[in-house]
Amino acid sequence: MIPFNKPPVTGYEAGYLQQVLSSEKMCGDGPFGKQCQAWFEQSLPCHKTLLTPSCTHALELAALLIDLEPGDEVIMPSYTFVSTANPFVLRGAKVVFVDVRADTMNIDETQIEAAITDKTKAIVVVHYAGIACEMDTIMALADKHDLFVIEDAAQGMKSSYNGKALGTIGHLGAFSFHETKNYTSGGEGGLLLVNDPEMAERAEVIREKGTNRSKFFRGMVDKYSWVDIGSSYLPSELQAAYLYAQLEQADVINDHRLSVWQQYQQRLAKLAEQGHISLPVVPAGCQHNAHMFYIKTKDMPQRSALIEHLKANGVGSAFHYVPLHSALAGEKFSQFVGEDKYTTVESERLLRLPLWYPISDSEVEQVCRAIESFYES
Repeated sequence: MIPFNKPPVTGYEAGYLQQVLSSEKMCGDGPFGKQCQAWFEQSLPCHKTLLTPSCTHALELAALLIDLEPGDEVIMPSYTFVSTANPFVLRGAKVVFVDVRADTMNIDETQIEAAITDKTKAIVVVHYAGIACEMDTIMALADKHDLFVIEDAAQGMKSSYNGKALGTIGHLGAFSFHETKNYTSGGEGGLLLVNDPEMAERAEVIREKGTNRSKFFRGMVDKYSWVDIGSSYLPSELQAAYLYAQLEQADVINDHRLSVWQQYQQRLAKLAEQGHISLPVVPAGCQHNAHMFYIKTKDMPQRSALIEHLKANGVGSAFHYVPLHSALAGEKFSQFVGEDKYTTVESERLLRLPLWYPISDSEVEQVCRAIESFYES
């Protein structure tokens, strides 16, 4: 069976983990943690980066940093993982969903302004499949209405929009290093990207349980104390060590995934031309990271039949999110503004294919042959 996903392994992880196990520093912000954050700050044009135990935690930090209060509203797409919404609901905010674009499954930038009220505090964008949202339009809207923009770039590391790295365009950004992502920190992990310098110092404080401990370790204060709200948002040094082994091979992993993505695109083009399936769309100005390759079938029944056919032919595949506005908690904590023209119907067509480092060319060929045989029959 070709699995839908395998966590990436470079071969250097075990050595770095052993270094941590042999050291006297296993908690957060150790040598590997600092090296990871330095890698990101040198690679990305952002003011500060902070490792977190997960992308969910990074978004929780973001929600705290913008001082959300009960009754505030946050606009986002419904087609996303629950972690996009939960951090804001936890602060008492109301989630306001708008429709997605059918071509990219990203938030429809033309639907956002109609959802803005005097209670709106932020726009949360999700760069689905590592393909950027229309950020120029969204940032202009945010400037016009004095709103924060938070990028859920969980799937977007090494993707860009008009030459700008995803996660670095809004006021705050978040990456995921879950085992399903292009890079992992041992199964779980995340990163907060702070692009607004005015938020950097407070981000450190909130992440360090509401203390100025980071200043203490830099010798800026003679003792640290409780100075703000906060929580424990530091990953262990073991997570950082695993991640650093991946960052050293980031280009190798990225190049391989892009090659596989292109193979799928070329190999399945004929089926798309014949009208059997739809393929991913990458708008001009967007450089993606091959986070996933998906196809869209005619409808949900055909998708279900194809999943079973692939399974019978030794291929794992997976559909994706059930729109949050249709969930029990979504009915309680959110509102959908405008028409659900694409969110539900397009989500029911989408099927993700195996794509992981280092899936082989022969395995990709087997996947494509299995899809072709389904439509031939």
